[in-house]
Amino acid sequence: MAVSASAVKELRERTGAGMLDCKKALDETGGDVDKAIALLREKGLAAAANKAGRIATEGVVESYIHAGGRIGVIVEVNCETDFVAKTDQFREFARDVAMQIAAASPKFVRREEVPADELEKEREILKAQALNEGKPEKIVEKMVEGRISKYYEEYCLLEQSFIKDPDKTISTLLNEKISAIGENISIRRFVRYELGEGLEKKVDNFVEEVMAQAKL
Repeated sequence: MAVSASAVKELRERTGAGMLDCKKALDETGGDVDKAIALLREKGLAAAANKAGRIATEGVVESYIHAGGRIGVIVEVNCETDFVAKTDQFREFARDVAMQIAAASPKFVRREEVPADELEKEREILKAQALNEGKPEKIVEKMVEGRISKYYEEYCLLEQSFIKDPDKTISTLLNEKISAIGENISIRRFVRYELGEGLEKKVDNFVEEVMAQAKL
């Protein structure tokens, strides 16, 4: 059965868990909110949500270099205490996040960071695509919103599937770490560099190259 937006909203308000985690819990429990709450508690996600408002100003700036120096990532991951910041579990999480960014190339940490004008532009493109596919106008808006969800999953770090375990999102992984460590943890910001990105690459003329070699 399809899970209603109102049920997701109610579950989120009652547990403070992430929207995607709420939807998944409702899917698994057939839309039963009380059972979904119990499921979230079993997974430690509701407990993690209770820590979300606590200030996290310690942490690490983690770096990761991939593919022989062709891709580099710097990410800031915060926690509440310097003690936790020095633990292997926290540092492993920060490392996993850096690797995720290198592999999946997100643009934003969370969907709230997507600029309104960029989102509107994406909606216009998706609407035009749907209409060009011959879809009835009355269902185009629903299709567009569905594809916007896919956009978030592709470009927002917290909504991406974890590269080491595609069955969970980075948001789910984050909540698991919060529950296990017992402190609020947040992924604050990141930068990703790829060699040559944004540069106009030189295209050699093969004929001219051969002729130049022939004159030597």
